[in-house]
Amino acid sequence: MKYAVGIDIGGTNTRVALINENYEIKKRIQFSTYVNDPDNTMDKIAETIQSFETDIVGVGMSCPGPLDLIKGKILTTPNLHGKWHDCEISKKLEEKIHIPVYLENDANLAALAESVIGEGKAYDYVQYLTVSTGLGAGLVINKKIFIGAHGFANEVANCCMKHEGPSHGMIYPGGIEAISSGTGIIEQAKKRGLKVEHAGQVNDLAKEGNKVAKEIMQDAKIYLANFIANIQAYTDPEIIILGGSVALKIEGFVEEIEAMVKERVYDVVKPYVKVRKSTLNEDSGLLGAACLVFNN
Repeated sequence: MKYAVGIDIGGTNTRVALINENYEIKKRIQFSTYVNDPDNTMDKIAETIQSFETDIVGVGMSCPGPLDLIKGKILTTPNLHGKWHDCEISKKLEEKIHIPVYLENDANLAALAESVIGEGKAYDYVQYLTVSTGLGAGLVINKKIFIGAHGFANEVANCCMKHEGPSHGMIYPGGIEAISSGTGIIEQAKKRGLKVEHAGQVNDLAKEGNKVAKEIMQDAKIYLANFIANIQAYTDPEIIILGGSVALKIEGFVEEIEAMVKERVYDVVKPYVKVRKSTLNEDSGLLGAACLVFNN
């Protein structure tokens, strides 16, 4: 039995998992990410991998981007700071564990997992979007991640959808993440006087008839549907899979988005629009990291 290690580096926690070639997670360890210090985080990851005490064929590492996937380094990321930026983390970890390390965008790995063992396993052209704290995407063609000429394919958060629209952090005003992500929804709601902590509360207020909440949620859905309809036109995927807390925890969200997308495409395209929920949920990044290793 072959084993891989999947690593999911987040802005709060880092998860490290031992995964076999049947994509069963045999061990899983979580610890706090050193958000200003990649060296300490890599030391902790190396220590965890060595504790597994089994032969490992490779390590797949999931990290939010933008990344330089050619050189295996982080360019910039909103939740990790200081020395993390412009850090060649693949090289740093390989030097500590002497095992091949493959770095990928977190949404790309989730897309790969969905295409290999998840909701998209029966299809060759799989588009994935995570609608959660941020808004990310990945496209997998014939079980291979499409990264583009420079590794930036599907870095969609900044795609401008609304003239003079909302913004947050580094996101361009009107960027899809600022409109439709959980963070975007919450920030808009708070700026307009609503006392909320997560997007589900905004959605609940909208269902209760709150005018501001209804406008925010309507925009989130309309612009996301517009964006997905554009993807459908550009890449003609067989299936579009939505993951992340906003998509999965708000009842009826995915079904409503699918109906709205169908309203925005040519009649001849409507039968091919298939928007579905992720079936792998929070483990998609770890499992995708294992898929990356075994594919290599």
